[in-house]
Amino acid sequence: MLATVIFAAASVVLGVWFAWRRTTRVPCELDLEATQEHFHAHARLEGVQVNEGDEVLVHDAPDHIDIGERRLVRTEATVTQVSLPRRLLVRVLGTTGITELYDVGFEG
Repeated sequence: MLATVIFAAASVVLGVWFAWRRTTRVPCELDLEATQEHFHAHARLEGVQVNEGDEVLVHDAPDHIDIGERRLVRTEATVTQVSLPRRLLVRVLGTTGITELYDVGFEG
């Protein structure tokens, strides 16, 4: 009986630890470019390290930029960081499915 209670309590603690997330709102700089040389959108976050499984939501980003335009936008982002067990699970599952991301072929 005592072992069942201890197992149930440990399961609850591990479940809460696995599901735990921390949310932070940080300053962000968006580097947007749509020129002949480059087509990219980079978000530079200040004061936070983003790891596997974390989520980033950028606020007030422009809907579009015109072709030939480069724009730097200062805004904010919400970063949701996951717990260590969830980060490890994402890392393991991510490395096992990496081969689905690329297709290599040689054509003559």
